[in-house]
Amino acid sequence: MSHYRQRTVIAEAPNGTLACPDGHLPVTPEAARTRATAIQPPAPLNYCAYRNRHSLPGSRGVAMTDPDRADAATADGPGRGERAEVVVIGGGMIGLSIAAHLAEDGRDTLLLERGELGSGASRATADVVRTYFGGDPAGSRLAVRSLASYRRRGVPLRQAGYLVLFTEDEQIEAFEAELAEQCDAGVRVELIDADEARRRNPLVHEPSLKAAAWSPDAYVSDTRRIVAAFERAARRAGARLRTGRPATGIDLPAGTVTTPDGDVTARTIVCAAGPWSSWIIDAAGVRAPLAEPAVQELLGTGPLPGVPDIPVTLHAASRLLIRKRGDGLLIGMGSPGPDRRQWLDQATAQLARTYPSVDLTGLHTAVTGPRDGSPDRTALFGRRPGATEFLYATGFSGHGLCQAPAAGELVRALFRGDDLSDFGVGADGLAASPASDPS
Repeated sequence: MSHYRQRTVIAEAPNGTLACPDGHLPVTPEAARTRATAIQPPAPLNYCAYRNRHSLPGSRGVAMTDPDRADAATADGPGRGERAEVVVIGGGMIGLSIAAHLAEDGRDTLLLERGELGSGASRATADVVRTYFGGDPAGSRLAVRSLASYRRRGVPLRQAGYLVLFTEDEQIEAFEAELAEQCDAGVRVELIDADEARRRNPLVHEPSLKAAAWSPDAYVSDTRRIVAAFERAARRAGARLRTGRPATGIDLPAGTVTTPDGDVTARTIVCAAGPWSSWIIDAAGVRAPLAEPAVQELLGTGPLPGVPDIPVTLHAASRLLIRKRGDGLLIGMGSPGPDRRQWLDQATAQLARTYPSVDLTGLHTAVTGPRDGSPDRTALFGRRPGATEFLYATGFSGHGLCQAPAAGELVRALFRGDDLSDFGVGADGLAASPASDPS
């Protein structure tokens, strides 16, 4: 078994007995998105313990106990005793893309989603599709493929452009060092001076601004419409989509996924469960470097009369990101973490420094929801062969909207055993782990 951090093989999966470790699992999609009229903490993710189902040496069958879902009804389709060639766990953008690509390839595909389609991390987005990921040309390559796929599928995209503000000489040097590789990945990006950056975004008054990266290929879309488009594509190709049906355990030797409505038997199990992926990957005997699930929060301003059309703009040092939404701004700056008050103070201070003309009196919580991640904020893909094959795609760290179509293509290629060079994975699968993208 190998797993890939996009273009990178990280490690081999361990052999031997799997003992489900002590840990916790976020289980509530209800915290997916809230809208409020005042700044307030996002609803916390609920957790419940999971346990080892089998104790025999060599067993890899693991189930979790999920009291919130124990009596869940299957909202979409039949329940007990289903069979499929492939079962995909997770009905967000990534899982739906995988299901659509496999079904379009003629594979008998069944998808399990614990809530509604797109109700988890897929709803906590800024609705931005972009191709440039600084420090991560492999991620950029996936994003370029994904943008081409969105266009083929007729997804509505409103061009905004992407501006990355550099305030340190080291940021400029890093940009120039990887520019050839970014261009080779298909990214359109260039270095512009500070005056040009201010012309493109007249709200910018950052006193330390030295230069900026400019990419025209950033677009505002509607994540809900993208989820719906993937759903239509998957159903049209014959995939069976089961909502309100959580996976509560997997048994790889038996090729089964346990749900409250009966087991599903498959030759291949695919994990695309976003923030809910860790226990599934553990149960499959795979050691994947996933970060703890986090809560994503985006802020919104009140109406800003006369606010100009601006590109999606990232302040590289602080990771402060803004875009125009309606007659105001949508704002993000990473995840709040355990000290939300401190995060909010830092965000407002950076806003005041970089965008001093923006009225912050109407600042409010706009979007919150769960978010998966990896230590270096790049997606993790993998394949474990066996009597029941196990594949996974997770750790997208908020970049899933930009990379979902290519993620489906890559998982399909892993399933087929295709050459992965088109995805930036060499013949031996080895490459240096990419640096973290600032956003």
